[in-house]
Amino acid sequence: MEAQYVFRARLHLESERPDVHLEPSTAEPTVTVFFDAAEPGTDGWKFFRETLWRGEVNDEAYGCTLIEEWLDEPVESVSFRELQVDEAYFEALKDEIAADLEAFNADDVSAVLSKYLGSSIRVLE
Repeated sequence: MEAQYVFRARLHLESERPDVHLEPSTAEPTVTVFFDAAEPGTDGWKFFRETLWRGEVNDEAYGCTLIEEWLDEPVESVSFRELQVDEAYFEALKDEIAADLEAFNADDVSAVLSKYLGSSIRVLE
């Protein structure tokens, strides 16, 4: 099973040298960050519930902090692009969600996926 969250981040570049100035201080283009998703049912598998809402980063400041920790670079902005999954991961994810619908305050799996991921799930071969 394989899955990864895909984010786009705009980095903020700074020089520690007083004789070096950057203009602009934001890196263009933005970078794509791939973050491996925890296997459904294991610690961290509900990352999407705590980070995303309708396919968007729920709290941009928190999202920037996460990406900064992952990259060890200052991040100016972040956006969620998609959750890329293989078929086995997608089926396991739906099974885990179905077994714990109460935690998501939803009536069915489709509602949970829509609520947190919007239409931002891509099943890869």
